Amino acid sequence: MESLTPHTARDMLAWQIELGVDECIGDAPVNRYDLPDKLAKPQAAGKVGAAPPVIAADDPVSVARTAAKGAGSLEALRAAMAAFEHCDLKRGARNLVFSDGIAGAPVMIVGEAPGREEDRQGRPFVGAAGQLLDRMFAAIGMGRDRAEAPIYITNTLPWRPPQNRDPKPEEIAMLKPFLIRHIELADPKVVVLMGNWACQALLEKRGITRLRGGWTKAVDKPALPMFHPAYLLRNAAAKREAWSDLLTLKDAVDK
Repeated sequence: MESLTPHTARDMLAWQIELGVDECIGDAPVNRYDLPDKLAKPQAAGKVGAAPPVIAADDPVSVARTAAKGAGSLEALRAAMAAFEHCDLKRGARNLVFSDGIAGAPVMIVGEAPGREEDRQGRPFVGAAGQLLDRMFAAIGMGRDRAEAPIYITNTLPWRPPQNRDPKPEEIAMLKPFLIRHIELADPKVVVLMGNWACQALLEKRGITRLRGGWTKAVDKPALPMFHPAYLLRNAAAKREAWSDLLTLKDAVDK
């Protein structure tokens, strides 16, 4: 294995500290290969007393699909997601980031994955990108706390990936049933797909600069891909296209 650079080691240590690791679990290292003698080796298949065959663990996607299907309300769906133990992201995150805004709103926004602030507060879009999102929708008279013109917000992944890395395909696949059920239960008029990973999860496509502004379907709902606010913070020139998409969205909702 390649040796760690000082910068990589520092980042790994900072991540552990952020998770709350502040002490060792023992005074001395344990040799995990030094197994107790009482653990007998499995006998060959077919012999008397042979160990039973190893049964593969449940498929995470199937488990998620069954759990999501059994949720009859948003509260039940949140509980099912909190009880889902097959995603390693859960072990490294502080909070489950489920949703924000007003359930039943005509517009449901699907973001990508929680960042540091979202993980701390357990709410989606609360960092700098979230502040820009609020300003964007306020400009067309909508908001997460506006009873007369509400929006409802969730993410593709409910737990923060380590160091804000991109989601892995297997993570998107195992959590997709929860996202689909979330949209079904929230029952919005329009779904906004914010960024590449939301498009990857629900459209199985990427390339937001090509997809944005074009109406499509997601979970049997009209869906509009848009630039993620984090992208707009890095690329101010794209705000013109984002404004055009917001006006398109407003027109669709008003109709």
